[in-house]
Amino acid sequence: MKLPLSPPGFETLLEQACDDKFFGFFNSSLGPTDVEGRYLHWDKLRHLKSPEGWTSEYYWLALKFARRNLYKKLPFTSKSGTQFQFCMIDSIHRDLHWLDQNAAGRIGMDKPVTNPHTRDTYLVGSLIEEAINSSQLEGASTTRNVAKEMLRQGRKPKDHSEQMIFNNYQAMQFIREYKEEKLTPAMILHLHRILTEATLDDADKAGQYRDADDDIHVVAASGSVSLHTPPEASELPERVEHLCQFANDLDGKDFIHPVIRSIILHFMIGYDHPFVDGNGRTARALFYWSMANQEYWLMEFISISRIIKQAPAQYGRAYLYTETDDNDLTYFIIHQLEVIKKAINALHEHLERKALELHDVEKKLDGSVLQGQLNHRQLAILRHTLDHPNAIYNIKEHQAAHKITYQTARTDLLKLSDQFRILSKRKYGSSFIFVAPPDLGQKLVDVE
Repeated sequence: MKLPLSPPGFETLLEQACDDKFFGFFNSSLGPTDVEGRYLHWDKLRHLKSPEGWTSEYYWLALKFARRNLYKKLPFTSKSGTQFQFCMIDSIHRDLHWLDQNAAGRIGMDKPVTNPHTRDTYLVGSLIEEAINSSQLEGASTTRNVAKEMLRQGRKPKDHSEQMIFNNYQAMQFIREYKEEKLTPAMILHLHRILTEATLDDADKAGQYRDADDDIHVVAASGSVSLHTPPEASELPERVEHLCQFANDLDGKDFIHPVIRSIILHFMIGYDHPFVDGNGRTARALFYWSMANQEYWLMEFISISRIIKQAPAQYGRAYLYTETDDNDLTYFIIHQLEVIKKAINALHEHLERKALELHDVEKKLDGSVLQGQLNHRQLAILRHTLDHPNAIYNIKEHQAAHKITYQTARTDLLKLSDQFRILSKRKYGSSFIFVAPPDLGQKLVDVE
């Protein structure tokens, strides 16, 4: 990734724009976006066709004029002391309306995430997905299958990558526990300690702000380009305290939409970079805390990191666009709203797919003695075994996957083996494992 080209100076352009052409264009109906409704940075706009008779510089000046009239100032400043700001453009209003309909309040459809019997199963899966993807964004290399096995079985991490993922999972649990509390610097420091436990070169840095001796820069993957230098370490206690006040000020005189507030919290942790490592993971975890704190309950079931990981350059570019254009957070807000929408749509697609898979399993049981005998957890195992012959299950993993007691998990698996003869029970050390037969599909047909 390279640094985007900073826009030409507004005041300089304004001094140069002294002919009738510009003022005629300025008096037109041009808003803060281009004709296609896009909120473009100068780095892209300069390559596109400008309105007839206008230079790219005049076009940019006219857009900036419109934006300056819409800017909402935020109670945060950059390293140079200038305020952060953003524009509430039409596309943002539209996306926020969509999110209010789809991520908060009550969903009328009878979906698994609103069903108290199946809700925890999907919640555990979502927490695992976010833990894996958020860690992989920052370098964890463990495969999804190995990571999921580790978390579901509750085994100890074997290496640095697994430790990152394990920590992230613990952090998401912490967020859920504290989602109704006011945010404090102590909570942020403790969250960072959870996220970086046993992963830092200097273990004493876990849960501690970086200090003046820590030479921290955000650099491109090549290592040759410095993309961002955060504020001085001495400023961090005050900046984090200020950030907590902003996160908790839900009834302040200046209304900020809850989702925008959460996105700004995400951005500012990334910008301030309070820690030697783990800033991205901390920022995304605090985004989840803020959304849950403001009762966007569906966010617990999605993974924004999975979407970000599909195009990490766009994530980084949204930060850089903001920093290089008058601290204009609109770029980052637009990017994150698109990420959230994609994550919610992915959840709906996942739920529909799982519903169809379970329906197919239930059809296979039509007319057999098993019809109506299996609960939703056992049906989920049955569906999995049909696609994974010789798969192995154990009680602790089943317990973790569905957030149930050990005894309930044991009963589920013992019935599948001893009563229904679907799984084979085998002794493994001091406990049992349960194995899916390779011919399970035919066995279901033969069940009487």
